[in-house]
This record gives sequence, C-alpha cells and structure tokens, in this order.
Amino acid sequence: MTTPAASAHRIPEAVHRRRWAILGVLMLSLLIVVLDNSILNVAIKTISTPAPTGLGATQSELEWAINAYTLVFAGLLFTAGLIGDRLGRKKVLLGGLVIFGAGSALAAESGSPGQLIAFRALMALGAAFVMPATLAVLMNVFEREEQPKAIGIWAGGVGLAIAIGPITGGLLLDHFWWGSVFLINVPIVIIALALMMWLVPDSRDPRPGRVDPLGVVLSVVGLVLLVYGIIKGGELADFTNGTVLATIAAGVVVLAAFVIFEKRSDHPSLDVTYFKNKVFSAAMSAIALVFFALMGVTFFSVFYTQSVRGYSPLESGLLMLPLAAAQMIFAPRARLVVDRFGNKATTTAGLLVIAATLASFAAFEADTPIWILEVVFFLMGAGMAHIMTPTSVVIMQALPREKAGSASALSNTFRQVGGALGIAVLGSVLSTAYRNGIEGKLGLLPPGLRDTAGESIEATLGVAAKLGPRGQALIGPANDSFLHAMHVTALWGTGVALVGAVVVAVFLPGKAPASEKGKEEPELVAAVE
Repeated sequence: MTTPAASAHRIPEAVHRRRWAILGVLMLSLLIVVLDNSILNVAIKTISTPAPTGLGATQSELEWAINAYTLVFAGLLFTAGLIGDRLGRKKVLLGGLVIFGAGSALAAESGSPGQLIAFRALMALGAAFVMPATLAVLMNVFEREEQPKAIGIWAGGVGLAIAIGPITGGLLLDHFWWGSVFLINVPIVIIALALMMWLVPDSRDPRPGRVDPLGVVLSVVGLVLLVYGIIKGGELADFTNGTVLATIAAGVVVLAAFVIFEKRSDHPSLDVTYFKNKVFSAAMSAIALVFFALMGVTFFSVFYTQSVRGYSPLESGLLMLPLAAAQMIFAPRARLVVDRFGNKATTTAGLLVIAATLASFAAFEADTPIWILEVVFFLMGAGMAHIMTPTSVVIMQALPREKAGSASALSNTFRQVGGALGIAVLGSVLSTAYRNGIEGKLGLLPPGLRDTAGESIEATLGVAAKLGPRGQALIGPANDSFLHAMHVTALWGTGVALVGAVVVAVFLPGKAPASEKGKEEPELVAAVE
C-alpha cells in the first residue's frame, strides 16, 4: 500500500533525495555567470593600461567589452530557454558551461581589445544557456511546496555573486595579470561540469510541439535591436539621436511583430496569453523596474566610492558586502514573510525600501560617514530579497512545470533589459547632469581638452592629473558636479522604484485566505529522466 507521503511526490524519489545537492551544483553554475558580469568592472582600469600591463583599450572598446556580453546574453536568453525545454535542460546546461569556459580561457589570453570583445560575446553565448536552465532544473527537482524556499536560496546566490565579483577581481589583480579575472572561471567550470554529470537529472517538455523558427528569429532580432539601441543611447548620453531612436523603434516593431505572430500561430514559441494574467505581468514588471533602478545606482555608486571618496577597487567591492549579506540572510526567508503577509504587501514593502535607499543617495556628500552607506546597502539588499524571491516564485509557478525553461528565460530577459535600460538611461542622466555642472569650470582649458574633461568625473580627474599642480583646481569642482549629478540620478531611480511599488500594489494578489492554503493549482508533470 502506498503511503500518502509517497503518493504526494511528483518527483522521482532518487531525485528528491539529492535535491539540495543538485541546488548546490546549480548555484555554482549560476555563481560564475553572474560573478563574471560584475568582476570585469574592477579590471577595466587595468585593461585600459597600455601593454604589457593591459591591452591599451579605449573608453569605447571597454564599453563594448561589457556591452557585447549584455547584448548577446539578453538577445539569446529566451531562445536558450526554449531549446532547454525541447532538448533537455541538463544537456543545455552542460553545453552552455563548456562554451562559457572556453570563452573565458580565450578572453584571458586576448591579444587585443577586439579579441576581448569577441570572446566576451562567446562567454555570453554560453551564459545565455546556463542562466535560465538553472532555475528550470530547480523547478523540476523540488516539489511545489518547497519551490519558494529553493528559489529564495537561488536568489540569495545571485546577490552573493554580484557582491563578491568586485572583491574577487580586486584580489586577483593585486597578485596576477588582468586575464586572471577570466581564467578563474575555468577550474570552476570543470568542477561544475563533473558534479552536474553526476548529480543533476535531465528534464524537458514532454510535448514541445513543432519548431517555431520564425518566432525564434523575430525574438532574437527584436531583443538585440532593442538592447543595442538602449546601450547606444547610454553611450552617447543622448536618446534623441536619430540612430538610437531608429534602432530602438526597429526593436519595438520587430518584438510587436513577434507578439502578433505568436498570437496567431498554432505552435507558438511563447504563449502570449500568459501576459493576460495580471499577476504574471506585474511580477515581470517588478523585476524589470527593480533592476532598472538597482543597476543605475550600482553604476554611480562605484564612481562615488572610488572617484570621490578615494577607495580602491578592492575596497569598493568590500563596501558592497552588506548588500550581499542582506540578500543571503533574507532571500531564503522571504517566503515566510509572504506566508504571513502575502505577495502584495511583501513585494510592495520591498520596493518602497529600495525607493527609500535610492532617495538617501540624494543626501550623500563627499564626507558622509561611510557606515551610513553600509547601512543603506544592507537595507537595499533586504529590499531586493523581498522582491526577487516572491516575484520569481509567482512567475515560475504561473506556468506549467514543463515550461520552466521559458518562464525562467522570460524573467531573466526582463531583468537584463531592465538592467541595461537602468545603466543606459540613468547613466545618461548622470552624464548630462555632470557635464552641465562642470562645463562652467573648464573655461581655462584648451577647447580639445575641455570636451574630453567634461565627459565624466574620471575624465576630468585624468586631465587634472596630466596638468600637474595646475590641475588641482579642477578636483573640487569635479567632486561637486558629480555629487549634484548623483543626487539628480538617485531621484530618477527613486521615481522608477515608486512606479514599481504602485504596479505590484495594484496587481499582485494579497494574502490567500486560510481556507485556500495548501491548495495547489493543477500542473502537468515534466518528464524527468
């Protein structure tokens, strides 16, 4: 006779027993993909140094070393999720890790900025297949009642990786050459591959339907055009530029065509009717908006700690630890808050905390006690934990389990596009406000130097250093102009976070009645091999 406990399990018993070990392997895979995105920021200054110390990369080449990764990653996430659902998530994870590891080894040995940009794009190709597959596998090895806890731990791992990237990069650059920030990925990839082949089961959509090649092409082209336009707008600090507007408009048009085609297709890559679910759409919007605000503040906080406050890259990385600590502490426990107060109250409160912490940057000055910044980062991490965990659970449980790859890819795509928009738009606001503030202080410089010095605080300080004692007079105005620009940018970010709070307060569900607790929506069982 089958016991009730046994019959309740939808996951094979052998897989169920090793589910936490599997989560550990997934976290290791996730760690290197997310960590690498933040680790490069520390190495930028070294890579811009002429050979043999660096590659002598220009500002534009450095931006594309970062942007090439974002562009390929965001453009292929959705397609990678579809392929994982069809071919098997374990196969896609293993293949993605191999590509990512190979790209890392090649990037470490780059002989020119052009090679570095190309190999970063190759790394992003691998990462696009790894990121959605980790969450999709998680959904297929944990029972529904344990998924919120597992997703909370997964979200905490994302926060940890974002914070330890700069610290790891700083330590490596203190002892090794710039390529070590990429080469460090290779042994981790080898360990992850070995553990994955041993522990992780394969799973796929048992009824994937026919291939939708036109839908896939439209999604990739639309996302690449949209993200490229956003990046270009941020690079030029001008979203009214003809090329920028045309590229973004083309991306929107292609994505609109994708939605129309998918609605009419009898075998769509994406069932767009999911977005008729206001809860699902609100959760997606919350993820995009919180990353818009957060990536923007991370962008200007690096300049604040290093350029204005004079901290080293390693010290700046260490200053981010409270953010990571808060995510690790609160993300796995956020489900308990949801159980007590519901998704609406938890996520709205999280976004209000994010808005408050962003607004606090508008009061920061050059001599603000550093412990206040640490408290702000800790509260920011706590706010993120109470947004990411509940919204990820809502998104992943809104779709049938066999569509987990598509659900994960969609949430990650919204996160990447939101983050890219945050850096581009808030970076543009920062750049414009800084240029407006510093222009009147550069009158004594030659016209050529004046344009260069007005680009950013780093550019102004670079010109000041070249001028020697005469340049000292530029340092004070540069700091003042940057602080004013940071205050303006922080308030823009605050406004975006408040919009997110309104969206989730209106559309996310409140606390479920006690009579409905424990009930599960019917879901199809995925094929787990």
